[in-house]
Amino acid sequence: MTVHTVVVAAFDGVRLLDVSAPLEVFSTAGSAGPAGSGYEVLVCTPDGRDVRTSCGLRIGADLAVAAVAGADTLVVPGAVDVELCVAAAPAVAGLAARSGRVASVCTGAFALGAAGLLAGRRATTHWEHAAELARRFPEAVVDADAIHVRDGEVWSSAGVTAGIDLCLALVEEDRGPAAARAVARDLVVFLQRPGGQSQFSAASRTPPTAHPVVRPLLDAVVADPAADHSAPVLARRAGVSARHLTRLFREQIGATPAGYVERVRVEAARMLLEGGASVTGAAARSGLGSDETLRRAFARHFGVTPSAYLARFRTAAADASYA
Repeated sequence: MTVHTVVVAAFDGVRLLDVSAPLEVFSTAGSAGPAGSGYEVLVCTPDGRDVRTSCGLRIGADLAVAAVAGADTLVVPGAVDVELCVAAAPAVAGLAARSGRVASVCTGAFALGAAGLLAGRRATTHWEHAAELARRFPEAVVDADAIHVRDGEVWSSAGVTAGIDLCLALVEEDRGPAAARAVARDLVVFLQRPGGQSQFSAASRTPPTAHPVVRPLLDAVVADPAADHSAPVLARRAGVSARHLTRLFREQIGATPAGYVERVRVEAARMLLEGGASVTGAAARSGLGSDETLRRAFARHFGVTPSAYLARFRTAAADASYA
């Protein structure tokens, strides 16, 4: 095997971990492999000078964008301000033309989109920016829940630490699963993270609509998730037929009444679990009813079980209360 060249394209305002995570994964993979089979990892910047990250730390550059003759892998990190990523698109387009494969971390997907690299391709980004990515680049197929996505030679990942997951997948493709497992063990991370990124989302589940029939019902469901919110009850409350109500919900929020109620109840259960409630307690107080109903709903919405979510996201204070 030959040395594989990885170029990370950094710019002012870039997120530090979006840059450091790929550097750490590939440098670890390179040092762990036999001589001559590792990675050469380089950081390029627009003019070859250091750049300042969003947290204020400066990153040194190995070379300028114009000096990059080619790369086996180009990694495009993201920034808190997606406009900084979009501004980097011309440089990214030029680098991509000289690279074997291209991968974005977090909002780096906006640079790929603006460079025309996502047209007709599946992609992902940080859950908080997925809708905006889809709006700006309608020719892309955005998967808002994926930890990372590959479509041909274009790869993209979810937010921040998902860059580790992405780069482990790249190492696995290059060097095989044993090499990727060795890096994951060294970094003390999952080789393949369970579930999708929706489990990390704290976004509001109440869609924005001012429809005079739908809006009051949405607010009522959020105010008391455990109440009776069956379609017939909601329809009587609104003074319309259940069939008409379903049509209005689909038009206004893209979901059925039952689908929306379940989303709100799962969100309520999630918050209860994070606050220290048991699975049984969260199921009852959120309106989902039974442990089994909660487990099935969590699997549909978050891709993990309530117990796995509880172990990962319950607060330290909640854990202490059970000691």
